Amino acid sequence: MSAHPAKFLLWLWHAARIIFVAALVFWTLTIVAGFFAPPISTLMWGRHMTFQTVNRQYVPLNRISPQVPAAVIMSEDGQFCRHHGVDWQALTVVIDRVRGPNRGASTLAMQVAKNMLLWPGRSYIRKAMEIPLAVILDALWGKKRLLEIYLNIAEWGDGIFGIEAAAKAYFGKPALALSARESAFLAAALPNPLLRNPGRPGRRQLMLASIIQSRMAGAGAWLECLR
Repeated sequence: MSAHPAKFLLWLWHAARIIFVAALVFWTLTIVAGFFAPPISTLMWGRHMTFQTVNRQYVPLNRISPQVPAAVIMSEDGQFCRHHGVDWQALTVVIDRVRGPNRGASTLAMQVAKNMLLWPGRSYIRKAMEIPLAVILDALWGKKRLLEIYLNIAEWGDGIFGIEAAAKAYFGKPALALSARESAFLAAALPNPLLRNPGRPGRRQLMLASIIQSRMAGAGAWLECLR
């Protein structure tokens, strides 16, 4: 009888090793491919595998209005140019308040790590995995490539991924032509892209977009890594 638990534990150990090696191979290939190829998020993979539409046209950073990075950084990750993938101060505040994993402490690098290498949803396990992966992505890809990838995999609506598809869907123009106000509307939708429509913003979105736009006006010192 005692042999069965031992065999089960041995099987569990081998299964864990296989899963870890498979994840390591997947992460390595994805990170290396990120230097050259347009990346695909796990959400996009999921939609492809379930035969749902994916609207995404990859564009390089130089074909995106400079208003967009300013809006997204000032909305999602104000310390983007000053940390190395993880905003430890914001993360400490969240932990101290016992609020659990949330977007308040998620940097753009952590969101890219989650969207490309992990899974959606909230859990302490996933958050713990995000942190080292975000540091690695920030170090290997650099700020400009990391931001470009983020803007091309971010979800902006049902089946709408990336800034180019979002700009055309909501404003009928390419990402390069987006104004400061349109960029602020898009940034304000990011925390809840399935319920917030940048083209038809509600009262709360209008308020958030105004705050973001006012921050953008004085964002020069916070965007030095993009120059």
